[in-house]
Amino acid sequence: MKENQHIEFKQSWRDEYLQYICGFANAQGGTLFIGIDDKGTVCGIDNASKLLENLPNQINQTMGLLAQVDLHTEGDKEYISIHVEPSDQAISYRGKFYYRSGSTLQEMNGVALTDFLFRKNNTTWDQSIVEGATLNDIDAESIGYFLRKAVEAQRLDANAKELSVIMLLRKLKLIDQDDRLTMAALLLFGKDIERWNLMASFRIGRFRQSQANLLFQDNIVCPLIHMPERVLWTLRSRYLVAPIHYEGLQRVEPLEIPEDALREMVCNAIVHKNYLGPHIQMRVWDDKIELWNYGELPHNYTIEKLLQSHESYPHNPLIAQIFYMAGFIEQWGRGYEKIHDAFAREHLMQPAFEQARGGILVTIPREKFIAINTGKTIGAEETTTQNNQTTQRSGQTGTLTGTLTSTLTGTRKSIVDIIWENPNITIPQIATRLGKNPRGIDKHMQKLRELGIIRRVGGDFGGHWEIVP
Repeated sequence: MKENQHIEFKQSWRDEYLQYICGFANAQGGTLFIGIDDKGTVCGIDNASKLLENLPNQINQTMGLLAQVDLHTEGDKEYISIHVEPSDQAISYRGKFYYRSGSTLQEMNGVALTDFLFRKNNTTWDQSIVEGATLNDIDAESIGYFLRKAVEAQRLDANAKELSVIMLLRKLKLIDQDDRLTMAALLLFGKDIERWNLMASFRIGRFRQSQANLLFQDNIVCPLIHMPERVLWTLRSRYLVAPIHYEGLQRVEPLEIPEDALREMVCNAIVHKNYLGPHIQMRVWDDKIELWNYGELPHNYTIEKLLQSHESYPHNPLIAQIFYMAGFIEQWGRGYEKIHDAFAREHLMQPAFEQARGGILVTIPREKFIAINTGKTIGAEETTTQNNQTTQRSGQTGTLTGTLTSTLTGTRKSIVDIIWENPNITIPQIATRLGKNPRGIDKHMQKLRELGIIRRVGGDFGGHWEIVP
C-alpha cells in the first residue's frame, strides 16, 4: 500500500492532521492511517484506544463530519484508520479550506477557493446574483442585436422580439425568481461591463521579436454579445492580412487565418474564461498568433480529450447558452473539430493547444503572412492567388519601375510596392508588413499623397488606394 490521492500515512497523531481530513472531504474522500510510516510500514502507536474514542467527536465538532475510525493490528502493533467520504458541501478547518490533490495537501485561496465554493454549491460564477444592479444597467441595443442573431440562427422564435426586456431575461434564465440580475446578464448586455468585472476585456497586441517590443495594441471593452464581432473586425482592420485573389470574375479577400476557425477560437476564449483572473490576451507576431485565456480545464479533461469528440462543459454556462442561441457556437463539443477542418481545407498547419499559466494557450502559425513576405506558396490556393496577382500586375510593372522606383527609396518605396500589390490594404496592415509603427506609416503616406504619388478613393471603410499614373 502506498500514499496516493486517497491515502495518507502518519506515524503518530497531531491535531494539525485534521487538515488532511478536511482535504479528503473536499476532494474525493480518503483514509488517514495513524501508526504507519511514509514507506507503508506499520510502526504502531501507544494511544490507539484513546484516539479511537476521541477522534470521532473531535472531527465532528471541528468540521461537522462523520468519520469512520477503526482499530487495526499487525502482530503486536496497533494502528488506526480514519476514513472520510467526499462532502457535497465545502468543509473548512479553523476557517481555512484544504484540498487533497494527488499525494499533497493544498490550502485553497483566491480564485481557486472561489471556484471551489461555486462548484460545491452547484452553481457557477456567471450565475451569481449581482446586488444593486437594475434593468437600467442593461443596454437595449445589445438586447436587440442578440434577438436579431438568435432569430437568424433559428434558435429563437421571431415572436421573442415582442417580449419586454424583463420577460426576455426571465426566458433566458438571466435573472432569478426575484428578478435580480445575474453576472451573465450584466456582462452579456450591460452598458458598462467594467463596472461589474474589470477583467472582462479582450486585449490584442502586435509584437515584433520580443515581448518588450510592442508595436501597438487594442483593449476591446464592450458587452460580451458584441465582442466576437468587435475582435474579428479589429483583427481584420489592424492586425491580419487578407490576400486578394479572384474566383472567376469575383474578387475574394479571405483573412490569412480561416475566419470561421478564428471566430470559434475567440468565442471559446470568451465562454470558457475564468473572469476572476486576467484579461483574454492575443499576441500577434510575424510568424504566429498566441491566444490565451485564463481558466482550468474541466475535471478529468486533458488537451488530448478536447481535440477528440467530447461533452461540452463551459466554465460559464449562461454565457455559453446565449452564444449558442445567437449562432456563435455549437453545444455539442465540436468546436475543436470545426477548427481542425477549417485549417485542413486551406492546407494550413493546425493550431497547437496547450495548458499554460493557469489557462489555455492556442498558437496559430501565420503561414500566409510569411508567404506574402517571403514569396513562397502554400498549397494550391496560394499558387492560384499568386498567379492571379501576377496577371493583374503584368503589363504595368514597367511603369511602376521606371517612374517611381527611381525617385522613391526606403519605407516610401516599400509602401508603394505594397499598395500596388493590394490597393485595399489598411495603414495598420502596412505597418505590420513593414514592422513599423502605424503613426509613422501614416506620416509617410500623407507625404506620398502630397507628392501626388498615391491617392485615396472612397472612405476609410470600403475605399481603396490608387497609385497616380
